[in-house]
This record gives sequence, C-alpha cells and structure tokens, in this order.
Amino acid sequence: MSGEQSKLSKTALIGLVVGSMIGGGAFNIISDMGSNAGGLAIIIGWIITAVGMISLAFVFQNLTNKRPDLDGGIYSYARAGFGDFVGFSSAWGYWFAAFLGNVAYATLLMSAVGNFFPIFKGGNTLPSIIVASILLWGVHFLILRGVETATLINSIVTVAKLIPIFLAIVCMIVAFNFDTFMAGFAGMKGNIALPINFSNIMEQVRGTMLITVWVFTGIEGAVVFSGRAKTKKDVGTATVLGLLIVLVIYFLLTVLAQGVIEQNQISELSSPSMAALLAHIVGPWGSVVTNIGLIISVLGAWLGWTLLAGELPFIVAKDKMFPKWFAKQNKNGAPVNSLLITNILVQLFLISMLFTDSAYQFAFSLASSAILIPYAFSAFYQFKYTLQYDRKSNLQMAIGIIASIYAVWLIYAAGVDYLLLTMLLYVPGLFVYWIVQRNKGIKFITRDYILMGFIVIFAILGLIRLFSGAVSVF
Repeated sequence: MSGEQSKLSKTALIGLVVGSMIGGGAFNIISDMGSNAGGLAIIIGWIITAVGMISLAFVFQNLTNKRPDLDGGIYSYARAGFGDFVGFSSAWGYWFAAFLGNVAYATLLMSAVGNFFPIFKGGNTLPSIIVASILLWGVHFLILRGVETATLINSIVTVAKLIPIFLAIVCMIVAFNFDTFMAGFAGMKGNIALPINFSNIMEQVRGTMLITVWVFTGIEGAVVFSGRAKTKKDVGTATVLGLLIVLVIYFLLTVLAQGVIEQNQISELSSPSMAALLAHIVGPWGSVVTNIGLIISVLGAWLGWTLLAGELPFIVAKDKMFPKWFAKQNKNGAPVNSLLITNILVQLFLISMLFTDSAYQFAFSLASSAILIPYAFSAFYQFKYTLQYDRKSNLQMAIGIIASIYAVWLIYAAGVDYLLLTMLLYVPGLFVYWIVQRNKGIKFITRDYILMGFIVIFAILGLIRLFSGAVSVF
C-alpha cells in the first residue's frame, strides 16, 4: 500500500461496516428473534440494543478522534487502557471471533445454496465443506491482490445484498396486520396471547441479546482499518452511519414480521426465515429472490470478515504483541502471513463442522461470545480516558458509562456457559503471549498471573460442564 490514492474513502469504510454487519444473520433474524419473543420484547430489545450499540459506536468515534495514534481499534484501546496482557487477550478474542464468524458464514452460505441444490442441504455435508473450502481460498487470493481492491468489491456486494432486504421490508409493510401484531405483542403460547408480565417480557428480551450481538458484530470494522483510512475522522463517521443504517433495517424486519404472521408460528418458518416469510406474502418467487440475496450477502460478509480477521493479527504483530511473522506484507500491501494462518484455522474449523448437526448455531454463538470481552474493554477505556483527560465532558462520560453497562449486560445475557466455553479459546493465547513476551525479555507482572489463572480456571469449568452434559452446544 502506498500513496493517498490507496487509502480507504469514507464510502468504502461505511460499506465495510454495513457489509460486515449485514451478513447471513439479517436473513434469519426474523425467526432468530421472533421465535421466543413477542413484539413488545423485540421492541424493548432493540431499544436496549440501540442505546448500547450507538454508545459503542460513539466510543469508537471518540477514541479514534482522541487517540489517532492507536490504529488497532479494539485491541489498541484495551492495551492502552489496561496493559499488554489485556490488550493481547482482546486481540486474541477478537481474532477468534472473526474467523469463527467466517466458519458460520461458510456454513450458512452452503445451507442457502442447498435450497437450490439438495446435496448442500444443512451446510455441513462433505460437498458443502469442499465447495466452501474452494471459496475460502478464492477470497484469500482476492485479498492478496490488495485490501483496497477487496473493499471496493465489498462495497458493490453490500449494495446488491440490500435489494432483497428492502424488497422484504416493502412487502411486509403492505401485508402488515395490526390485529396480528397485537395478538402476539406479549408473546404467545398456542393461540392465546399471554398477559403482559414484566419478568416474562424481560426473559424474552434477554433471549434476544446474543442474537443482536451476532448481527451487529462488525460495528468496529472501520476502526480496525483506521490505519488505512484517508482521514481518521472518516472512521468515526462511517461507524455511526453504518450502525444507524443497519439498526433501522433490523428493527423493521423483526417488528413488521410480527404483524405478517402470528408470533407462535414464526418458529416454524424454514431457514432462512425471510425467504419463508416473503414466500408467504408473494409466493415462491419471493423465496427464490431472498435465497439469491442471502448467497450474495454471505459472500460479501465473508469477504468483509476475512479482511478483518486477516488485518488484526497484522496490526498486533506490528506492535510486537504477536509473533513478528504475522507482520509481513506482500507487494500489494496485503497482510500475507496473517491472512494465511487465519484461513488455515478457518479451514480446520470447517472440517470439524462435518461432525456437528448445529454447525452454524455453534460457530456464531462462540463467535458472538468471544467478541464480548474486547467490546467491554473498549467501553471501559472510554470511561477511563474520559476520567483521566476529559472529565469536564459530561457527554463522553455518559457514553463511557452506558457502553460499559451495556457490555457487561451482554456478557450476562450471553450466559455463563458460553462465556466459560469461550475461555477455552483464550487458553492457547496464553502460550503465544508467553513466547512473545519472553522473546522481548519482558517478565510477567502479578496482575498477568492472576488474569491468566482466571482464564485457566474458567476454561476448566467450561470443560467440566461440557463433558458432564450440563451444557450442550452441538
């Protein structure tokens, strides 16, 4: 990468944010959220999500403006605020979340293709894994041609995949029935509307939270590429605008669906639920259009997330927090070694999907859970930075507090079991961190040992619960 012309524009950054967030989840979010939540819980869930995610977007915007020297986004905020080990752990967790997201996208993509060719049904058959692997390495070699080329293609794909989504929204507005919406407003059991019970509603809301994390993962996409942006201010603007666009789309999809089909029937919609719902409104052609849109969408999100997954280890290695081998670029400015090891790991996880029937669910749940801790430390750093250097700014203080509370709420809503299992992903990172620090001649401090101890203990607890059958993820 060289010269201003090779830098990313604001439009490219917005496309990266929107493209990363709108993946396969958008096409199944109707049933993901509506299966166990009525209209009221969904609206409350989106209000909480809007407040929380907008506060996170403003966290990224503010920190990008205040600390333009920090090019690694999530990773560098955690490191600047809480030291090397926390920074490394945030980078490690984010990296795992990114490439596990690609595993989920690969599975969902082949499942969508399976709607046209039954040999790929389910997304985790042998033919599915073979084709997904070919696509994986196709994306790999595309990015090797240059990050800027890949982001341009991502922007084009982002526009293409929005077309069937907007079609679905328009059709749902036309077909919306207020009586149907109100019948399932508080959730339904059978055909009888439940009375509005606060604890029941909040339990429904809690059930939507991990789903909202998954569909909004990618909000930090522009921040990760801040070092390649034409101007740093474009990064914050792209993050906020991208989030608002996606938030409106998701809100309309999930709320309008409650007025098109009875809430107790939403769980019965075939996957992807947007295709089934559109077929319910306009006939079979609606399903065909939606499935084509899903394939385009997942390909785009896969490209966007491969960019993110390959970029972060490269940035961290440049800061000498990952092995220096990851910091190598090719003549096109692509992070060649970082991308290689990332896609090898994706390939291994793809092969493992042959042995589980709930491949997509497992991959996206672990990916969502893994990214919660990096999100939390970004919010914590916003609060800490404001407290230290910008205490007079009540707005920035409020943003830091709200984003921190939201991040902690997400960890709670995700559930203890997935948090414990996520710690298993962090354990290999302890060895990498030890090697990196040893090579730099840096000794661990007491806080590092304490944090490592917690990770190991939680990972052991996760294994115990997994093997005892107390938690099942497959």
